[in-house]
Amino acid sequence: MPGRGKIQIFSGRSAEDYSLDVLHNLRGLNEYTSKFVDLNGEKNVKCFSDGEIEIEILSSVRKKDIYVIQRTSNRNVNNLSTHENKIELFHLIDSLKRSHAGSITVIEPFISCSRSDRAYARNSSGLAIHFKTLVSIGANHVITYQLHSEKSKMMIDPVYAYIDDVPLYPQIQKYIFKEFVKTREYLHNEVHKNWAICSVDAGGEKVARAFADIFGCQLIIANKRRSYSRVNTIEGVSLLTDEPIENKTIWVIDDMIDTAGSILELVKALKARNPKEINIAIAHPVFSGPGVSRMIEMHELGYIQTLLVCDTIWISDQMKNEMPFMKIISTAPITADIIYKTNIGESLSIYFDPINPYHVLPY
Repeated sequence: MPGRGKIQIFSGRSAEDYSLDVLHNLRGLNEYTSKFVDLNGEKNVKCFSDGEIEIEILSSVRKKDIYVIQRTSNRNVNNLSTHENKIELFHLIDSLKRSHAGSITVIEPFISCSRSDRAYARNSSGLAIHFKTLVSIGANHVITYQLHSEKSKMMIDPVYAYIDDVPLYPQIQKYIFKEFVKTREYLHNEVHKNWAICSVDAGGEKVARAFADIFGCQLIIANKRRSYSRVNTIEGVSLLTDEPIENKTIWVIDDMIDTAGSILELVKALKARNPKEINIAIAHPVFSGPGVSRMIEMHELGYIQTLLVCDTIWISDQMKNEMPFMKIISTAPITADIIYKTNIGESLSIYFDPINPYHVLPY
């Protein structure tokens, strides 16, 4: 089968567990991929006492189709900081470029600086710096999941490199249909009448509306008043929907939860209107600072029933034990399939197309 060359996958130290999961899924895709050998690229990370590092590639990558998987969040199995993870990613790309790799595709399931996507007056844009660095040192292609803003991918000029910002909302919708809706009868008799989709703020209305359209249910819009004098701080949340939500099942949709301050205020506002239950679905479980403790508090107080997340950021066993109400969607299978499709030049449109409930639900 023709392709861009032999696939080889390298990972940063913070993504080694995820990379092995991707490799396992890649080999299990089909008969062709089951014959792949030497997929796992070997490297040596040299750490010096002054904090500097160097990376040595231990085998030939000449003309190969290279995929570099890295997690840049500061929550990872090796307890490395965000900055250490980024520097390691940059060194890895540089060493592969100097080793004459045929193509270098960077896979960052969650880009930690994705919210730093606009420059006001004299402040910097972390995402613009990150993308410029990746491309300037040799990345040909960047693949990520659910960027904070749809416009962010415009920061990479296709003259120099490509970017695929793969949405995770269809994966979340598919999971909800399979695990919570389950049948077409329940969709018609319960979901259409007694479910509601809620945005976290006005900026999330488009996403929430798309969910409401797919599930055929009520839409709730919230407005978040943010404090710009302090980071990660909001002044309050108000609901802009007058329709009653009493005894309804609410799904709050957002791209990420960080400190959980916004979601806590929203859930309190929703709970005051006496819904049957409140569930939360997000792509990226950032959970910094008081994020985890706030989620636990919301569940213990009976505010929320289910928290649905994707594994774009490492989730420790301790977090899983502390939040048994959290359900995790694995992204490794789609990452493996995206690598395969990219290598053979096949379209990724299957991951961008809206979900059809009737293709997911049995009769």
